[in-house]
Amino acid sequence: MKKFLLTGLMLGSLICSNVFAQSDYPTLSQVTQRLQKLGGNASVELKSLTKTDGGKDIYVLKIGTGAKDEKPAIAIVGGVEGFHVLSVELALQFAEKLVTENDSALEKTTFYIFPNLSPDAYEQYHAALKYERRGNAVPMDHDRDGKAGESGYSDLNGDGLITWMRVEDSMGEWMLSKEDDRVLVKADRSKGEAGKYSLYKESKDDDKDGKFAEDLQEGIAFNKSLTYKFPVFEPLAGDIAVSQKESRALLDYLFEQWNIFAFVTFSPSNNLSSPLKYNAGDAKKRVVTSILEKDQAINAMVSGIYNETITQKAFQQTNQGTDGDFFQWAYFHFARLSFSTPGYWTPEFKEKTNAEANYLAWADSLGWDSFVPWTEVKHPDFPNQKVEVGGIKPFLMVNPPFEKVGEIAAEHTAFILKMAEMQPKLEFHNLKTEALGNGLTRVTVDLFNNSPLPTHSEMGARSRWLRKIKIDLDASADKIVSGDKIKLMDSMGAFEKATFSWIIRGTGSITLKAGASHTGFATETVKL
Repeated sequence: MKKFLLTGLMLGSLICSNVFAQSDYPTLSQVTQRLQKLGGNASVELKSLTKTDGGKDIYVLKIGTGAKDEKPAIAIVGGVEGFHVLSVELALQFAEKLVTENDSALEKTTFYIFPNLSPDAYEQYHAALKYERRGNAVPMDHDRDGKAGESGYSDLNGDGLITWMRVEDSMGEWMLSKEDDRVLVKADRSKGEAGKYSLYKESKDDDKDGKFAEDLQEGIAFNKSLTYKFPVFEPLAGDIAVSQKESRALLDYLFEQWNIFAFVTFSPSNNLSSPLKYNAGDAKKRVVTSILEKDQAINAMVSGIYNETITQKAFQQTNQGTDGDFFQWAYFHFARLSFSTPGYWTPEFKEKTNAEANYLAWADSLGWDSFVPWTEVKHPDFPNQKVEVGGIKPFLMVNPPFEKVGEIAAEHTAFILKMAEMQPKLEFHNLKTEALGNGLTRVTVDLFNNSPLPTHSEMGARSRWLRKIKIDLDASADKIVSGDKIKLMDSMGAFEKATFSWIIRGTGSITLKAGASHTGFATETVKL
């Protein structure tokens, strides 16, 4: 009887574990539960920065030991685009792996993790009507006609998905792709190609202004609302930069975290699989629009490490980013090293050059149900034209099946930890004391940045915001015969050395301290 009971319990346990095993990207409540569990760890501080207009928390995890704010830090950012649900999971799994498997990294580095900056939009993934949403829950009049959210998407074929609608139109710009006739591409009239279709997101002209889905029932996109190259008057951007609770709360928080030396953002932008390119003309503009030359070299080095660590090779190449996005803000306006990766690309397959054709060929080879076949529908706005609804299902091109995420997260965790090992590291070396007579001592020491990264990005060295390196001699002014009590350095390059010397009157001990919050501090006690 006991044998049968034990067998039954084991079988029941297996069944339960299979039932409750995560099989899809988590809901917001599941994300919150995991964050609260992380917050119970001694090395983790969990804080809600604000609530969105949709009532969703914007969380930050500060993970570290000891004096967290005095150690160099890396910020990990997810959910800058609501449809990029993978990014939230990568940030979450990094936090979980950090505290359970890699807590030794916390001895020297602090990590700030912002798992989801677009929770209102993220929620659409689990909604009854699925579409790739970007905006938050703030009511907005995107087409500026005095009414908010009056011309959004319409589920014309009743499948619970918002895809595309193609309208037969001899004046249209779109034609069938030669690589896959399910895909539409723009006709190249210079090559004699003729368009056959007009293409719209699945919708109706609800406000009868001749436009489709131009006044969505969603608000401001976080990744379109930052200050760098803010896209004025564009839909989803808002009237002014940083106008939303979530963006304001994030920036207010970051401007108090002096110790962040680098950002890793999971987003469609990409300068990790392929680095950004320096452009001298754009770098000399009043509003700089190119990565600076020294920073391009850093980007190339870090990109090499990324490609050694991440096994998947990118189909998408460099993506500078889009106007008003976070990735560019972190570099151009916050002056930190800023890296971004989608984390996942559809593999190159059968030499397809079109991204959608490439995806479909690969998905078909795996037997995935990823495409809504083009199906004719009756459309009130096109009574005399053939209208068909179809296309690749939302979310699939940028988010892999959930069962693949664990491996992706493990590799990106390894990459971020390699970056942490490269953080600026100031050390004192070659300390010398020389008695000069009459109670005077000459003190000479080398300050060394023992890191392949400089203490400041080139943009940071030019910034008036990023703090300089401070070399402080803990001695009263009347004891310092020669040399400055405090010296400031704009930056130190990779493996760069600087020599300092003082003449001190008296006996006893003095202390040297050098650094900044984002570089860490070196200290040395000198016996006179």
